[in-house]
Amino acid sequence: MSLRFHRMARLGLLAAALAATLSAGSAMAQTAICYNCPTEWADWGTQLKAIKAKTGVTVPPDNKNSGQSLAQMSAEKASPVADVTYLGVTFAVQAAKDGLVEPYKPAAWKDIPDGLKDPAGNWFTIHSGTLGFMVNVDALKGKPIPKSWADLLKPEYKGLIGYLDPASAFVGYVGAVAVNEARGGTLDNFKPAIDYFKALQKNEPIVPKQTSYARVLSGEIAILLDYDFNAYRAKYKDKANVAFVIPSEGTLAVPYVMSLVAKAPHAADAKKVLDFTLSDEGQAIWAKAYLRPVRASAMPKDIEAQFLPASEYARAKSVDYGRMAAAQKAFSDEYLKEVR
Repeated sequence: MSLRFHRMARLGLLAAALAATLSAGSAMAQTAICYNCPTEWADWGTQLKAIKAKTGVTVPPDNKNSGQSLAQMSAEKASPVADVTYLGVTFAVQAAKDGLVEPYKPAAWKDIPDGLKDPAGNWFTIHSGTLGFMVNVDALKGKPIPKSWADLLKPEYKGLIGYLDPASAFVGYVGAVAVNEARGGTLDNFKPAIDYFKALQKNEPIVPKQTSYARVLSGEIAILLDYDFNAYRAKYKDKANVAFVIPSEGTLAVPYVMSLVAKAPHAADAKKVLDFTLSDEGQAIWAKAYLRPVRASAMPKDIEAQFLPASEYARAKSVDYGRMAAAQKAFSDEYLKEVR
């Protein structure tokens, strides 16, 4: 073979190696790591596919929960691995306090109501759940569907009510805050909630520590304090005779939020991911999983028709979620002392 051929071959190999390196670099640049993006929850599976299709950014699924994500980000604070994270709002407040996330105001920032975003941009809501009554109508055996917090205290519902332990489960604490606010309490005064749970004991409620979706579908629990998205899922996906009730005295809306991780390794692509979750297409994916999108204008009309009317949701309020997080331990201690 000629010297010229060897030179050309060598140049070709160098070019191929360079192309492979550039390609690998490009692939790396098109990846964003999310903590707590599990495919089975909130239809993150569909969302991650849509993010890839529309932005070119690959987001691997991740099965951490909020607490695990917070712990991992804290352990990695000096050298972050994650780019974005999805958290229950009280965990996001803590993440911001610990300097684990940094401000980013996504493209649809102005469409997010003020109570549902950190003013600096450390976290912002992408969708929410509303606490109410998930009711297995058949399990009531002819009794009326309860319409209010007061109704649940009636003797006719004895043995039919369930709520997750407010001292250990976040949704249980959400229920406590909701009933407390509805009955005149504040985040500084949980006496109305404590008094309510004391009174409710006469109806012998079932108080599990873990999610109880299946126990409602089976009829073991007829009335569960739970989120709207679980009730709609039961009704429309599992075809159960389930109703969702927003109590007449009012309730609490609970945001699920996202944040840009401080010193994110792939910050530019992370921002594309955050922008997409608030786009019309991203918001519609949440809605189809029965999570209420934070941008009301992005709710598809056919999905909106499956939710209770907006006039009902007007009774679902937001609170100072930072103060709600700060008050949780004191409430738990009081509940354990007074109720259990």
